[in-house]
Amino acid sequence: MKNVVFIVGGARSGKSSYAVDLARKSKQTVVFIATCTYKDEEMDERIKKHRRHRPSSWKVITEGKGIAGLLKKMYSPSRTLVVDCLGLWVFNLLEDKLTDAQIEGEFKKLAAALGKAKGTVILVSNEVGCGLVPSYLIGRRFRDLLGRGNQIIAQSADEVFMMQIGFPTLLKSRGKK
Repeated sequence: MKNVVFIVGGARSGKSSYAVDLARKSKQTVVFIATCTYKDEEMDERIKKHRRHRPSSWKVITEGKGIAGLLKKMYSPSRTLVVDCLGLWVFNLLEDKLTDAQIEGEFKKLAAALGKAKGTVILVSNEVGCGLVPSYLIGRRFRDLLGRGNQIIAQSADEVFMMQIGFPTLLKSRGKK
């Protein structure tokens, strides 16, 4: 049986911690798919901090771009996959100079892959619709792409949670919209 859980929230809302807690509770083998690739020393410190909060027994794979293909290879009824986070994934795709249509296509590929999931998949993303409109073009483009992409993934998910100040609010549960 598949169970796709989508967790969205703002910066420091507790979304990654909640995803880790859900994965721990699954009592399955966990594979953590990190979309953050090394950028600078400050980002390296953030990566190390996140690693300290995850069990050392978890397999960690860094994949900044090809998430849909990787998930298909990793599916197993006895495995929980955690993807953290789709915001950094979009950033990586923008860095590769993909067009908006190509990035939206990547979200559609991911949604299609989630439809074939075996086991549990937990995805984490930034909520970008509650903030101010960015004053610069790339910021608006990022916000728009991630916002549309989040909607695509939420439609594919069995459960959707919104994190605020460390508390999850269930927005969707198995077919409810």
